[in-house]
Amino acid sequence: MNNIITDIKALQEETLLNLQSSKAINTVRAYKSDFNDFSLFCAQNGFKSLPSEPKIVSLYLTYLSTKEAKMSTLKRRLVSIGVIHKLKGHYLDTKHPSIIENIMGIKRRKGSSQRGKKPILIRSLKIIIDVIDQQNREEIKKLRDRSIILIGFSGGFRRNEIVSLDYDDLDFVPEGLKINIKKSKTDQFGEGAIKALPYFDSSQYCPVVSLKNWIDITKINSGALFRRFSKGSRLTEKRLTDQTVALLIKEYLQLAGIDSKNYSGHSLRSGFATSAAESGAEERSIMAMTGHKSSEMVRRYIKEANLFKNNALNKIKI
Repeated sequence: MNNIITDIKALQEETLLNLQSSKAINTVRAYKSDFNDFSLFCAQNGFKSLPSEPKIVSLYLTYLSTKEAKMSTLKRRLVSIGVIHKLKGHYLDTKHPSIIENIMGIKRRKGSSQRGKKPILIRSLKIIIDVIDQQNREEIKKLRDRSIILIGFSGGFRRNEIVSLDYDDLDFVPEGLKINIKKSKTDQFGEGAIKALPYFDSSQYCPVVSLKNWIDITKINSGALFRRFSKGSRLTEKRLTDQTVALLIKEYLQLAGIDSKNYSGHSLRSGFATSAAESGAEERSIMAMTGHKSSEMVRRYIKEANLFKNNALNKIKI
């Protein structure tokens, strides 16, 4: 009997590990962070956070709405609370009327329009690269930063995908560069994908040329592609964090005299999608590069790109 109990416990622990492994590490970390905020709300108000009840979760969502939280934040927090309950073996009805009706009411009263971060379009991309090239700093640092930004934009990469790249993921061919993506947010099982970046007409803004120069100057032949510098300009073995991408973008925008407040690491990815849509690229071609599984977000980029192109005012002669 004791053996059976021990086996059950082992199976429960193994099942919990499987559930946790079904999500990306960063996703699980985000769930926990969201749940910690919910737990703090509960502790401050004398509620039990685990297991919780729909009416308590509904109160928490109302609390968030009074703090000017976005609808996307409310929905993400709700998902996180539900997932943590599942991982801990508890049931929480996140579709309960007290939750759903409350969310609908919040949406009607406050609206659900989301103002996302600005995309970095071609003009701004060139300005950023020009600013990097004009800096009075070591060439090796400038080559790293310009390569990160050009690769991030041209491949429609997420910032964590950029810093996860290894030397062995690269395959330089006569047409340009093939990049092997081992794993991404929408490819949790690591099936992999390949992105192809052709040579640009202008070598100054060509991601393939810039990356070749970066590899030539650093002599990197294995391991992380984009790395940190120690004091001075000595390159280390340590991989950059994804936060670095966002910080670099903001730094160079500021140096260019552009307010960086509404830009983020995602601005490279959205900038590629919007610029491609403006140039007439098909939806499926954009999705093939960005790796989007749903066309909803890509269509939002296309809609943004067409605001002036398909504007009815263009037909009016004044």
